[in-house]
Amino acid sequence: MLKLAKRMNRLGTESAFEVLAKAKELEAQGKDIVHLEIGQPDFKTPVNVCQVAFQAMKDGQTGYSPPAGLPAFREVVADWVSRTRRVSVQPDQVSVTPGAKPIIFFAVLACADDGDEVIYPDPGFPIYESVINFAGAKPVPLPLKESVDFRFRIEDLEAIVSDRTRLLIINSPQNPTGGVLTRSDLAMIAELAIKHNFYVLSDEIYSQLVYDGDHQSILSIDGMQDRTILLDGHSKSYAMTGWRLGYSVSTKLLADQFAKLMVNSNSCTATFTQIAGIEAMQNSQGFVNQMRLEFKTRRDFLVRGLNDIEGISCIMPSGAFYTFPNVTGIPMTCAEFADYLLTEAGVALLPGSSFGMFGDGYLRMSYASSIDNIQEALIRIDKAVSEV
Repeated sequence: MLKLAKRMNRLGTESAFEVLAKAKELEAQGKDIVHLEIGQPDFKTPVNVCQVAFQAMKDGQTGYSPPAGLPAFREVVADWVSRTRRVSVQPDQVSVTPGAKPIIFFAVLACADDGDEVIYPDPGFPIYESVINFAGAKPVPLPLKESVDFRFRIEDLEAIVSDRTRLLIINSPQNPTGGVLTRSDLAMIAELAIKHNFYVLSDEIYSQLVYDGDHQSILSIDGMQDRTILLDGHSKSYAMTGWRLGYSVSTKLLADQFAKLMVNSNSCTATFTQIAGIEAMQNSQGFVNQMRLEFKTRRDFLVRGLNDIEGISCIMPSGAFYTFPNVTGIPMTCAEFADYLLTEAGVALLPGSSFGMFGDGYLRMSYASSIDNIQEALIRIDKAVSEV
């Protein structure tokens, strides 16, 4: 029998897509499902962005682009990051990728050798740990605690930094909790990064979805411009998940390495997608503001409703579009409860344990869905809890 390479056993997956597939199977059998499992805005991509992309395709902009990205798009990104993070960024520091996930791969591959340590948030986006394992580095979880609004305690980070630490991954606003790191948190991280000489991969894909105060970036902290890899993209902010458009800002040295990795993996990012990305960044901020306000309304509605259900408690998330309610008051594991809600109540969501060991006892619920859907989900969950 033919065998696969052992490294494939080190790759994980995203449970959101697994739950979605199971929910679709149930729907095919006639069961009505409320979907709160997928982290995808339910808004349509702005019309002006679609029109620009279509025109670019009609004009023949469908060939290869440079591996690092179109010069025009890199210039726009450099200007955007310079203004929003209050630092000076040059276009040759920008790397454009088909979606933001390649940046996670590239950062780990470029910064960590076999056996080196990479610290990542737990609960956190499952792909972090998956990629670290795949690259042969050692994943080191950093616990995020409900008691500190799903941030981290500096003593917990200090305890796991070692002379083998090569990279720290942070995510703010955060998936799955909606937690947001403060400028004080970032300053403490920066102090450790400079002292122990490691890079920071700052996943800021939800940077435009902050509801309380302004987004804070570690790239803005003194001394961090040379050791930060900023990750961002268009999927969440502009409802462009399927367009696959992400980017990073790092040093020119790292950007050159990322371009080399692009040549060896994806060749390039679609030209017309990047042209659409320019339009989004220059002319669609009204759309972003409207979407953010709607998400805030949904957040408030969902959190109030969850806290009215016996056995469930939920703190108010400050960003992204997820709540992370505590369900330790329910006489089931969070995985059992999530499966029960899907099969018996018709509500698709994710167990917190899918996001790491420190996510056990919680659920992740996406409020990138209508108020009507959220209300129906709350009714079904309340009824299901009363029958446990």
